[in-house]
Amino acid sequence: MKALKTTLLIPTLNEVDSMKIIMPRVQSNWVDEILVVDGGSDDGTVEYARQNGYHVVSPQVRGLVPQLDEAFKLAQGDIIVLFSPDGNSIPELIPKVIDKIHEGYDMVIVSRYADGAKSYDDDCLTAIGNFVFTRMVNLRFGTTYTDVLVIFRAFRKDILNTITIDPDEDIDLQLSIKCGKTKLKVAEIPGDEPKRVAGVRKMKIMKTGWELLRTLYKESFSKR
Repeated sequence: MKALKTTLLIPTLNEVDSMKIIMPRVQSNWVDEILVVDGGSDDGTVEYARQNGYHVVSPQVRGLVPQLDEAFKLAQGDIIVLFSPDGNSIPELIPKVIDKIHEGYDMVIVSRYADGAKSYDDDCLTAIGNFVFTRMVNLRFGTTYTDVLVIFRAFRKDILNTITIDPDEDIDLQLSIKCGKTKLKVAEIPGDEPKRVAGVRKMKIMKTGWELLRTLYKESFSKR
């Protein structure tokens, strides 16, 4: 059997301070390729990444999902790991999520709410929102997720031949829904979400909530 290669894909937007803390914990032998997908940083993120030998791509499109979609095409790995460098994702779980893919799963989610895992970054609104959206997805699509909105996950690149990424919709939610709709094999592993170590949260709670509702509505009527 062909050995599967892995690409660690790291979206950034002004994360230089957190990257200086988090990225030294990422061991180069865990993956075959590290791609930093930068959305237009002006704080030295790109310079730091290049100085440390990371391949930086700066897609000439606006928005996180279109930028990630471009990066998916560039990734050389058979497995893609989405990882946030802001401190919310624990680097030491990268090998575990990859190992789970090697067990035969199409996607593996590092769940903040499975088997005793906890989010230390949640506030009251985000905790309720995560619970509600996960519950809605499970009821609508017959899935059993505990966390549909976390970016830290791995998936086989070839699932992108089965599902279609909508550039206008949230990447975490649509991956969760589309894999459920197409009956792909999905697993979760527990993983705490520490607090962000530097920088500022990009998410706007009310705006994001409406966008997630839109994604849920659209996915309810689309086939892929």
